[in-house]
Amino acid sequence: MRLPPATIDPGPIDATLLWGHGQHRIDSVWTNEAGDRSYHVRGTTILVPYHELYRPYLEAAGLLSVVPLVPMNPDASLITALVERWRPETSTFHLPCGEITITLEDVVTLSGLAIDGDAVVVDIPDEEWSAICLRLLGRVPVDLVGGVAVVRIVWLRVEFSHLPEDASQEVIEQFARAYALSLIGGVLFPDRSGSTVHLQYLLLIEDWQRAGRFAWGAAVLSYLYREMGRSTLHITHTGTSLAGDLGGWVALLQFWAWERFPHLTPRDSETRAQATEDASPRGL
Repeated sequence: MRLPPATIDPGPIDATLLWGHGQHRIDSVWTNEAGDRSYHVRGTTILVPYHELYRPYLEAAGLLSVVPLVPMNPDASLITALVERWRPETSTFHLPCGEITITLEDVVTLSGLAIDGDAVVVDIPDEEWSAICLRLLGRVPVDLVGGVAVVRIVWLRVEFSHLPEDASQEVIEQFARAYALSLIGGVLFPDRSGSTVHLQYLLLIEDWQRAGRFAWGAAVLSYLYREMGRSTLHITHTGTSLAGDLGGWVALLQFWAWERFPHLTPRDSETRAQATEDASPRGL
C-alpha cells in the first residue's frame, strides 16, 4: 500500500548522529521546495593559458599532474544527485546500499596530488598586496585597492595570455605564477564568486620548492568536504540559503563518481571527450 507523504518521515530514526537533518537540503527536496534546481558549480574555465615553459615550476610545486585535468565541464545532474546525499556529520554519502566517501587514496589516484607533507597554510603578510603582486607577478591589478586581497581571474587571463618570445627567466616565472594562481584559486579552491581569486594563494607559490612540500591533495579534499557540507544547508544560522552554489574542485567529485560507479560514465566516447576536454584522470 502506498502511504501519503505526510505519514512518511524521510529523516533518521535516531537524530543524535545526523543532528543537522532539519537544515539539510534533502528536507526541501522532500517538501518539493527545491524544485528541479541543480547545483551551480563555482569555479572557472577561464584560466591563464598553459605554456610548456611553466612545466619545471609546476612540477617543483607538485601541481603539474592537475594540468591535463582542466578545464572540466561538470555534469550538474550527477553532482547534484551526489551532494544531496552528502552528510557533513559523517563526511559520507548516504546511499540505499550504505555509506561511501572520497578518500585520500582516491585523491592521489585520480589527481596525482600529494596527500602527505606540510599543511597548506598561509601566513599573514606584512607587505601591502600591491607590493606582493608587483614582486611576484611583475604588475599590479588596476582595481586592487587598499586591503582588498582578491584579483579578478579575467585580469589574470588578459595580462598573462601571451608569454613574450624573448621573455627573461624572471618574466617566465612570473607568468608561471599567474597560471598557478588561476589554477589554485580558480579550480582547486574556487570561492563562491567564481570570478575572483584570493591573493593569499600567491604566497603559497612564492617559493616553488616550498610549495612542493605541501599536501595539496589533502587540502583539496578537506576544502571539497567543507564546500559540500555548506551546500547541503537549506537554511544557515543567518537565515540564508547556501543550497544551490557549490565550490571546491568539483571535477574531482565527478572523476570519483565515474571511477566508483562505472555505469555513470558517459558511454559515448565523444561525450566523454567533451566532458573532460581530452583529460584522463587515470592517465597521469
